[in-house]
Amino acid sequence: VATFILQKILLDDTGLAYICQTYERFSHVAMILGKMVLALSKDPSARLLKHVVRCYLRLSDNPRAKEALRQCLPDQLKDSTFLPVLKDDNTTKRWLSQLIKNLQEPGLADPRTIAMPQ
Repeated sequence: VATFILQKILLDDTGLAYICQTYERFSHVAMILGKMVLALSKDPSARLLKHVVRCYLRLSDNPRAKEALRQCLPDQLKDSTFLPVLKDDNTTKRWLSQLIKNLQEPGLADPRTIAMPQ
């Protein structure tokens, strides 16, 4: 429930701006999301993962948050940890692909060459 509420706050432009206004607010949200990813890697839930990925994707719409996420996005979202959970969830796979693409630094890598969960 808390993740869904956070997602609703972030999907609102004012909410996103508020969360990203200070490093402290952003870092608390990023820390909690990171802990959730770690917990999900041990006890997967496709529904909860969908909300977590959507939160990260929305954070990547903010330039300052995007810079920070390049450093703190959990490895489990970048490797094959969640492949079995996402196998039948095309929406979350698409969001995760878009998140990874958003976090690519321009000119450093072609996003099409990055291995993504299928």
